[in-house]
Amino acid sequence: MKKFFLSLMISVFMFSNAIALDEIKFGAGMKQDLFKKFSEELGVALSYKPVSPAEPYGITGFDIGLEVSAINIDDKYWNNAVKDLNAPSYLPVPKIHAIKGLPFGIDIGVVYSQVPGSNIKYYGGELKYAIIEGGALYPALAVRGTYTQLSGVSELDFKTYGAEATISKGFGVGAKITPYAGVGMNYFKSTPKGDAASPLGLKEETFSKPKAYVGARLNILLLTLTGEVEYNNVTPVYSLKAGLSF
Repeated sequence: MKKFFLSLMISVFMFSNAIALDEIKFGAGMKQDLFKKFSEELGVALSYKPVSPAEPYGITGFDIGLEVSAINIDDKYWNNAVKDLNAPSYLPVPKIHAIKGLPFGIDIGVVYSQVPGSNIKYYGGELKYAIIEGGALYPALAVRGTYTQLSGVSELDFKTYGAEATISKGFGVGAKITPYAGVGMNYFKSTPKGDAASPLGLKEETFSKPKAYVGARLNILLLTLTGEVEYNNVTPVYSLKAGLSF
């Protein structure tokens, strides 16, 4: 089972590098309407993905894993946003993701990502509170606040904020599967800098997008494998995480 988890994540990360994105560098063809659409897709890609159930980890609980999200991107918006003017069809976003349980049903989480071949880096975090911690006969219910910040791109400052509610219920002993679902809203702030602001003349875009997601986590002893799909009105996001949880 350990070899399966390791092989799976190595395969996913090799796929990520095979379709690597070039550096973000806005070309002369990037106009304000294209910049807005580009920012919407970038925001959906970089917004915080929980990839975990609602139930709290508890004061001794900890979860750490390798994670990859992927979204379909539109070259009409992205070709003028990358240095080689040739964006791939999918944007892979590999990450390191860790969650620590605290008292009173509270969890905190952090994530860090660097997109292969690109200057896109970002970090973020979450604060989750379990209103209902869940049990053998009833599900867990939690609310979560999130934040991410782009770094590494000299021509763009990008932030995301999120608020959501999520529910989950685990089944099984030994090998345990925990389906979960959630709904929420993400808020984005995309601010051009440097050459993107002048001479290109691009202006700041701020907007919000609703989201809904479903997923499931499989626990086998300390090993976990979690898959999640996020739906929004831009493009779906598919995420996979493998790691250790205790």
